[in-house]
Amino acid sequence: MGVDWTQLPPELVESIAKKLTIYADYLRFRVVCHSWLAYVPKTPQHLPPQLPWLMLPQSQPNQTHRAFFNLSNSRVHFLHLPEASHRKRRCGSSHGWLVILHETPTVLLVNPLTRAKRHLPPLSAFPNVVRFDYSEVGREYALRSSSGDVYTRSLAQMRDSFLKKVVLSSSPLEASGFSALAILSQTGDLAYCRDGDQSWTFIDGARSFSEDVISANGLFYAVDSKGVVAVCDVEGPSAPRVAIIPTPRLDDAADMRYLVNSGSDLLLVSRYLEIERWDNTNVNYRTTGFDVFRMNWVGARWEKVENLGERMVFIGENSSFSLSASDFPGSVGNCIYFTDDYSESNYESGLGGYDSGIFRIWDGTIQELPPYPRNSNYDVHWPPGSLPLWVIPNPC
Repeated sequence: MGVDWTQLPPELVESIAKKLTIYADYLRFRVVCHSWLAYVPKTPQHLPPQLPWLMLPQSQPNQTHRAFFNLSNSRVHFLHLPEASHRKRRCGSSHGWLVILHETPTVLLVNPLTRAKRHLPPLSAFPNVVRFDYSEVGREYALRSSSGDVYTRSLAQMRDSFLKKVVLSSSPLEASGFSALAILSQTGDLAYCRDGDQSWTFIDGARSFSEDVISANGLFYAVDSKGVVAVCDVEGPSAPRVAIIPTPRLDDAADMRYLVNSGSDLLLVSRYLEIERWDNTNVNYRTTGFDVFRMNWVGARWEKVENLGERMVFIGENSSFSLSASDFPGSVGNCIYFTDDYSESNYESGLGGYDSGIFRIWDGTIQELPPYPRNSNYDVHWPPGSLPLWVIPNPC
C-alpha cells in the first residue's frame, strides 16, 4: 500500500524542513501539499548563507522587474522591483538587502526577495551637508569640505557620486537591531547610523579607511589603500571606538582592495587593473588579476595566500563575503567571483565596459562569468546604477 505523505505528523514535517539548507528546496517542500504548507513557516530562520544571485543590468528604462541570474542552476529570475528601476542607483548589497538612492535625499533598504523595506537617515542628514533646499534647482545640496569651504551639488550628483558603498551589520529585520556604515566617495570619510537614528555620524578615528568595509563579529572592519585596518565598534552608548591594527603597509601597487570575512580568517584581496584605450579621449579599465592575503594576528601582518581551498570569494559593489564550495554542489572553490564596481565613477565618458568574471587562483586565469561572455569585443554600455551586483537571497 502507498504511503499518504500528507498525513505525516506536523512535528515530523517541521523537523524535515529544518534539515533543508537551500532556500529553493525549502520553497518546493512547502508547496508539496496543503498540510505541509500549513505546518512549515513561510520564512525559514535556520538557513545558512545562500549562493548569491547576480543582479543583471536593466535593459529598458521603464522596467519594473529586475533580472537575477542564479549561479546554482543557471536560471534567470525576474523579480518585481520598481524601487531599483530607472533613475535609481544601487549603493551596495548587504545581507540580501539592496541600498537604493533616488534623486531625493532618501536612502532606502529593500529586500528584493520579500519586498520588505526600511529607511536609513537621508543624504541631507550627513554631518557635512549644511543645507538642502529643493528650490535651489541644480544646487539643492550645500556641503562643507574638510578645509571649511562650502560647495553645492545637484540631486543627481549626490545620488551618483556622494556615497561609494553602504554596509549593514545584519539584516534590518533582526530583533537586536542593526547598524549601517557608509563610505563617502570624495572625502574617504566613514559615517555610521544605528537602527532608529535620524542622522549619520562620522567616525573620526577612521576617516581615511575607505577602500572597503565589512561587518564581522559585531564590528566593522575598514581598510585603507595600503592594507592598514581600522576596527570600528559603533554599538556602544558613547562615541565609536576605533582600534588601528598596525600592519606593515603593503606596497604592491594594487588598484583596489577588499576585505573579506572567510570562516575564521580575515582576508585582504588586492585587485589589479589595466587601461584599454578606446580612442584619444576614452579609456576602459579591465581586471588583470588578484592577490590574496590572510591576516596573521600574531604580530598583525598580511601573509600572501596561494590557495583558498574550498573557499569562494565574492567581491564588487556588494559587501564582500566568502562561502565554501563544498556546501553548493557544482561550485568551484579557490576562486574569486568579481563584478565591476568602479566604472560609473571612473568613466566620465559614459562608455563603461564589461569587467566581471571568475579568477582562478591556482593558475591566474579569468573565465567567463555567466550569463555574459568576457572578451575585448563585447562592450556593454551600462546605464547609471545598473552594473552587475551580487545579492545573497535572504528571506529574512
